[in-house]
Amino acid sequence: MFSVFYSAAINGIDGLIVNVESSVIGSPQPRLDIIGLPDTAIKEAAGRVRSAARSCTLTLKKGLLTVNLAPADIKKEGSSYDLPILLSLIDHPVFVKKDFSKKCFVGELSLSGDLRPVSGALPMAIAARDAGFGELYLPAENALEASAALGIKVFPAENARQVFDHLLGGKPIIPIEFSEKDFFDATGMCNLDFADVKGQESAKKALEIAAAGGHNILLIGPPGSGKSMLSSRLPGIMPPLTLDESIESSKIHSIAGLTSELKPLLIQRPFRAPHHTLSHIALTGGGTYPKPGEISLANNGVLFLDEFPEFDKRAIEVLRQPIENREIVITRVNGTVTYPASFLLVCAMNPCKCGFFGHPTKECVCSVSTRKAYIAKLSGPILDRIDLQVEVGALEFKVLDTTIASESSAEIRKRVYEARNFALSRFDGDTLANGKKLTSNALMQPKHIRKYCVTDENGRELLHAAFNRLNLSARGYDKVLKVARTLADFDKSELIKAQHIAYAVQLRSLDKKYSH
Repeated sequence: MFSVFYSAAINGIDGLIVNVESSVIGSPQPRLDIIGLPDTAIKEAAGRVRSAARSCTLTLKKGLLTVNLAPADIKKEGSSYDLPILLSLIDHPVFVKKDFSKKCFVGELSLSGDLRPVSGALPMAIAARDAGFGELYLPAENALEASAALGIKVFPAENARQVFDHLLGGKPIIPIEFSEKDFFDATGMCNLDFADVKGQESAKKALEIAAAGGHNILLIGPPGSGKSMLSSRLPGIMPPLTLDESIESSKIHSIAGLTSELKPLLIQRPFRAPHHTLSHIALTGGGTYPKPGEISLANNGVLFLDEFPEFDKRAIEVLRQPIENREIVITRVNGTVTYPASFLLVCAMNPCKCGFFGHPTKECVCSVSTRKAYIAKLSGPILDRIDLQVEVGALEFKVLDTTIASESSAEIRKRVYEARNFALSRFDGDTLANGKKLTSNALMQPKHIRKYCVTDENGRELLHAAFNRLNLSARGYDKVLKVARTLADFDKSELIKAQHIAYAVQLRSLDKKYSH
């Protein structure tokens, strides 16, 4: 007797349909073998399936049972195949004759037959929908997340018996529906407000520019000057997540096991702030069977690297490719996966090892060579990829003691939206090399720069002078133009003028001060 049920696996950040094939051969010694490149968790499914069947009063076929997970060349991980394995082995005269070819099943079984949540429900639901399945059965805790894959009915199940009864025509399971209105109503802003930050007006303006244009930024200043406080408030002035962005980022978080029944989808832009002791693998993702790292978890959000020079040299240098390509390619013996990594990078650092170089009242104890060695931890290619470099100076008492309210995130956000919308109306459907829409100035490729970064005569002369004086690379030249384009967007100017070039150049030359 042969039967086929369908489940899903994770491959990178996408789902992959898996055929759960079972056969039975009469034998006086019953046994269950699972083949198809399973890991240890799947091999242990035999015990969970038998116990769950007894607990749910479900009769299994008798004899030598073989379950094959196809395609066999893809490594299968985790316990999400428990439910379809159990269903494929049920011995019931009516059940075995039913057609389940348009139904997909995912879920881990407890010994009592209850369904436990799994990681990667959203990408698996999308894979099932795209493969033509009309129904998806999975643990109730995963149902709301999976329902975001519009176009497939999602049935939340508490246990295996409930699924069996529903499929047999008994008590029905009510499918859960995703509400786009509820999603957008829930989409919120960061609760941290720029109004809490005293002073640092130039740094706030630079972060406003970064939010409007999607530009990477480096904050340099002494300890306690507010670098971390400023950075943590950046998501609150960025445009809200679109549904497509939320689904893309939620897929990554789901695979990493960071979604939950209460938080099935991201409704705010992610803000990831890993400690400087993390390894380059934890930053980029990887492992024997690759998993997403911090740069992918920050996709469509902010990656904040505090104490930037203290990170491992390999961790710093590995940022080069994802900053440019907005994705990270991880190659291992078991395969190659590509994760999205379209993040806004915010780096913060002290000006020297002791932290007080240039401080108005505290003396720096670093030698010139020590200071240069500290800055030299950041290579030229890395600094070249950072659009904005901003000094965050020490605050005076009168600034901290003032009762005058600082500008709120809501006020800043309004200007950011206007500048971003001005840019979007200009792009009007332009696409990138990977087929995605062009949504910010920082993403512009050479063809877009030629088309949209048109300067007036004075601006061109100033850019020429800055190119020679600062020894800008070709990448640096493009970065200055992109930032100037964002500054022009704030003024709603199609033409980049001299003042825009001047400000963009000013925001790119700070590292020269600290390296001499």
